[in-house]
Amino acid sequence: MTDQYQQFIDVLSHCKRVLVTTHVRPDGDALGTCAALVLAMKKKGIEAEVLLLSHLPTKYKFVFEEAGLVHHDVEKGWPEHFPFANFDCFLVADTGTWSQLPGVQERIANWNVPKLVLDHHLTQEDWADHKLVITEAAAAGEIAAELIELWNIPIDSKMAMALYVALVSDTGWFQFSNTRPFTLRLAATLMEAGVDTDHLYQLLYQNERAERVALQARAMQSLELLADGQLAVMTIRKQDFLDTKASVPDTENLINVPLQIRTVEVALLFTEPLDSGPVRVSLRSKGQIDVAKFAQQFGGGGHARAAGLKLQASLADTHARVVGAMQKTIHP
Repeated sequence: MTDQYQQFIDVLSHCKRVLVTTHVRPDGDALGTCAALVLAMKKKGIEAEVLLLSHLPTKYKFVFEEAGLVHHDVEKGWPEHFPFANFDCFLVADTGTWSQLPGVQERIANWNVPKLVLDHHLTQEDWADHKLVITEAAAAGEIAAELIELWNIPIDSKMAMALYVALVSDTGWFQFSNTRPFTLRLAATLMEAGVDTDHLYQLLYQNERAERVALQARAMQSLELLADGQLAVMTIRKQDFLDTKASVPDTENLINVPLQIRTVEVALLFTEPLDSGPVRVSLRSKGQIDVAKFAQQFGGGGHARAAGLKLQASLADTHARVVGAMQKTIHP
């Protein structure tokens, strides 16, 4: 057992109540990992609850509902007195940067409890007391599964389902290059623990809201092919959300669509906020361009093939700056 895993187990074993959170606009990996960790801790007699910085996406509600998880939703605003005092540990999953945890840093600055980060992203900030960061992991769920196994906690069907959601969400149902042999071996173990893969596939990929499909059509209509077809750019405007009645979570995975085009090496998706917030830019690469390294120049980060950034600027300015920089990266 590595020191990182043992440190986590030692800290959590001395806790009674743990507050678990993840990045804003959580995806399947973030939510599945949180659910699995909460269920695992309960098997050790540790009470745990989840803090969500964004609303629980409709697509993933079943993960929390089937696990019977208690969660706090602060997207519309934090309560005057959030019950931090009820917990003796703070665990962050699937991110290690403050930019992905809006409103958290200032609220926990004087909170004297162990602060843990479990993550697989390259981009990190040094604020946690203990970090379990395995960058070769395809998903945070892989790390959680190893932690659970090393903690000698049996994986039941609910835990297996949550972990499977984490895996398939970050690997594109095992299609992406981050899928490794360990990923597939773990998937087999989770199936043996009771995951109904056919039912899960239907819930995740054949259960879309009409609004999301309409938004995807808008995104495709905006498609630009630049840099001799190597760069694909899509834009979702505020008006697109209003016209389709879709919401920000409905943009999940739209960035991957242009990668179907043979010549495309990098895809960018610009999302204009519904409020006065920053413009979000999602980046994907087939491998020739390290989009995590690229995003860092704008304060973003992520993985070599999947990254993101945010700019507090107009959509037009953000588009011009990021597209211009990417074109220079492709054709120095």
